[in-house]
Amino acid sequence: MTVWTPTDDGHADLTSHDAFAGGAPHNTFARLRREDPLHWTEYTDGQDFWSVTRHADIAEMNKNTAVFSSARGIRMEDQSYEEYLARRTFQETDPPEHSQTRMKLMKAFSRTTMAQYEDDIRAICVDILDEVLDKGTFDATKEIARQLPMRMLGRIVGLPDADLPWLVEKGDALIANTDPDFTTHVLDKLDTDEYRMMPFNSPAGAELYLYAKDLMEQKEKAGDTSGVLHMILQPSKDGSVISDTEFRNFFCLVVAAGNDTTRYSIAAGIQAMCHQPELLEQMQAGGDIWETAPDEIIRWATPALYFRRTALQDHEMHGKTIRAGDKVLYWWSSANRDETVFDDPFRVDLFRNPNRHLSFGQGGPHVCLGMWLARLEVKVLFQELAKRLSSIEPAGPHRFLRSNFVGGIKELPVTVRRA
Repeated sequence: MTVWTPTDDGHADLTSHDAFAGGAPHNTFARLRREDPLHWTEYTDGQDFWSVTRHADIAEMNKNTAVFSSARGIRMEDQSYEEYLARRTFQETDPPEHSQTRMKLMKAFSRTTMAQYEDDIRAICVDILDEVLDKGTFDATKEIARQLPMRMLGRIVGLPDADLPWLVEKGDALIANTDPDFTTHVLDKLDTDEYRMMPFNSPAGAELYLYAKDLMEQKEKAGDTSGVLHMILQPSKDGSVISDTEFRNFFCLVVAAGNDTTRYSIAAGIQAMCHQPELLEQMQAGGDIWETAPDEIIRWATPALYFRRTALQDHEMHGKTIRAGDKVLYWWSSANRDETVFDDPFRVDLFRNPNRHLSFGQGGPHVCLGMWLARLEVKVLFQELAKRLSSIEPAGPHRFLRSNFVGGIKELPVTVRRA
């Protein structure tokens, strides 16, 4: 049984959020990989750009920060330099500046450190599943996938449990700022500069700014120097410290990206279980599958559909010239379905090995800091889910985000039977 089949006509407008409302337009990506792997994409709302769709090209270019820079923004939308400076996080910097910030945080997000949270993650998963599975039919994105990363956010960052639902709501409004189900300030439906200095051009950024300021004042009064928020404030080796604006942007990034990417990976994995019944049996059998299953679920999900770079100098590729100043989009979602790299890419193979997916930006300096946490959360959630089920099936159509930046199933009705 097919997990999900793309329905686009092979000529989708990659600049349109509506073109992704039924899932990523993989027929279009497949055509571009075959016919035009470096595709000049016209963009009505801004500067035209190059779309890179082959796995091999993206993997190679992702390493090359001397030519392709993150320090002009990482999204399709254009920004003035003033807006870039106001909104940027360390994601939007290049080495060595990027590397200095990462050094402050690497220990907090290392594989060894994250492994220490496994018992906490498992306890949260048990609480979530024992509460929801008896309902029989429910929205798995809302009731399961959204819950785990939200609750872990509080543990990792050091946030009050009572604040977490509000924080995740604001994070959704930030990162899903093109979907009217998540924000009233829909990015491509409004013509306003009111929030142009805020993360994702969103009023939610302003609210999170104020929250972060109050939070750190409370922590300082209490003498609380634990957690990643304190780490990011420490001086670098050269004595430099991040500004108040950079700190608040970092906080917004942690709340939004740290929650959404894991949520949509879990949702995609549950959707796959609904359509490939053998996955539940394989999970229940256990063993080596847990060394490979998390990466396959994350490949299948590809929560970040692309990241943008800007060329710093001319670059020849596929008989074309990328000019200095050109925007270049790395379409991770296309790379992760590249049939030259992944056998049967539209089936979920929990034993897939090797699995050279690019969901974490692997192979480049911007590899996701939270990848070990994401893998662990996905692994533990599906271990606990599988042991509690005798079956799982769709209870209605699933719905994707209206976004060409975040790929996620926002609504996933399922019916389960407990083991």
